[in-house]
Amino acid sequence: MGKTSKDKRDVYYRLAKEEGWRARSAFKLMQIDDEFKLLEGVKNVVDLCAAPGSWSQVLAKRLHKDGFDNAKIVAVDLQAMAPLKGVIQLQGDITQVSTANSIIDHFKGESADLVVCDGAPDVTGLHEMDEYIQAQLLLAALNITTHILKPGGAFLAKIFRGKDITLLYSQLKLFFPNVTVTKPLSSRNSSIESFVVCQNYSPPSDYVPNMSNPLLDHKYTDWNELTGSNRIIVPFLACGDLSAYDSDTNYPLELEGRQPYVYRPPVQSPISPPYEESVHLKKCKALGLCVDSASSSEDQKDSIHSTTEEVAKIHLDASSSS
Repeated sequence: MGKTSKDKRDVYYRLAKEEGWRARSAFKLMQIDDEFKLLEGVKNVVDLCAAPGSWSQVLAKRLHKDGFDNAKIVAVDLQAMAPLKGVIQLQGDITQVSTANSIIDHFKGESADLVVCDGAPDVTGLHEMDEYIQAQLLLAALNITTHILKPGGAFLAKIFRGKDITLLYSQLKLFFPNVTVTKPLSSRNSSIESFVVCQNYSPPSDYVPNMSNPLLDHKYTDWNELTGSNRIIVPFLACGDLSAYDSDTNYPLELEGRQPYVYRPPVQSPISPPYEESVHLKKCKALGLCVDSASSSEDQKDSIHSTTEEVAKIHLDASSSS
């Protein structure tokens, strides 16, 4: 696959590199904020499942630009993330109380005004399984949010809209009277991804935040049979300027009114990705040379080792000369 092939297919991927965003998802947060004004008057923000950091970039740029020099942004993820100016990074598990306490410590005892979460599981292609895992991830984000969000605050998170999405809506409505589902224009129409915007945090008076609380039982109710105030209907809103690019359309590399196209590498490469060793072996043409140590002779293993070293040296010399 050529270097420009993805640039040709996805205009937001290309624009993200041109404008210095770590991922195309930065445009999703910007379009949602333009519609809902979530960052107005915000001082303390938590970005859950933050890696690689594109949402944290948007938060830092918009909050500091608006004059909130004392605004604090805490980015939380299990994975390591490259540093970002104006962002406090916390490597931790969002299902642990210790992580919630660490966030509050960074805010010097204050609660968060806004919690955002763009986390998603590695999709399997099995929609029902993907939707279930995503729902559990959102509930984990909601659970820690109940520990750190101030009354009246807002919560923004990614969801996969499926058959059982009404279960999530009903749970969110227990904590937020204003719940809206939105899909920014930079989110592909072919994706089941949407975002839930929850405003005016008002937990039940007798609710005690508890990380062991599953929040959601697994009994499905046919909500269409309910009527009146018992029926929960969450509005759906497409956000983004109508003049914005269509995320499902292929655009020419030379866009009208913009600088001539120049290929740019990703703004921030992954840090220690799980596939790093496999990529290295593939580059050295040694990916298929792995043998079982118990059944292989010493001569065979020595031969594979020397072949790997020779191939690696050839690639290194070639890259140095270029």
